[in-house]
This record gives sequence, C-alpha cells and structure tokens, in this order.
Amino acid sequence: MCLLSASAQAYEFEPGDKPRPPQATEGWLALQASGKAASNLPQTATPKEREQAMQRWLDSYKHVIPDFYRWEKVSSSDE
Repeated sequence: MCLLSASAQAYEFEPGDKPRPPQATEGWLALQASGKAASNLPQTATPKEREQAMQRWLDSYKHVIPDFYRWEKVSSSDE
C-alpha cells in the first residue's frame, strides 16, 4: 500500500504585503498600456453618436441613487 501526501501551502500575506495580480493579468494590462496591439484604423464617432453619448451621460444624473447603495459609518472597533 502506497500513501501519497500532498503538502498544502498557505498563501498568507504578512502585514503590509500586497497581493500581486496574476501574471496573465499583468501581461494584458501592460499590452493595453503600451498600445502595441492597437488597431491601425482610428475608431471615430459621428457627431450624432457623440451627442447621444453625451446626452446619456447627462441623463444619468437625473436618477436618484437608491439608499441601499449609500454607505453608513463603519467602525472596526467593538463599540
């Protein structure tokens, strides 16, 4: 009978350490920021499209933010 044991590593961070994003994510973000994979064709919007986008943005301010999205004071102490 053969028993195999796998050691589990705990991925804990020390205070002050910041977790690093996965390497694939870093690669995509670097590629996006560099512009190396950008299209050669400029993506333009017509004046009508720009006006409609601006109007949607302005109209978004007409809606009241629901109370369940509002933050209340949060305390970390056991008061």
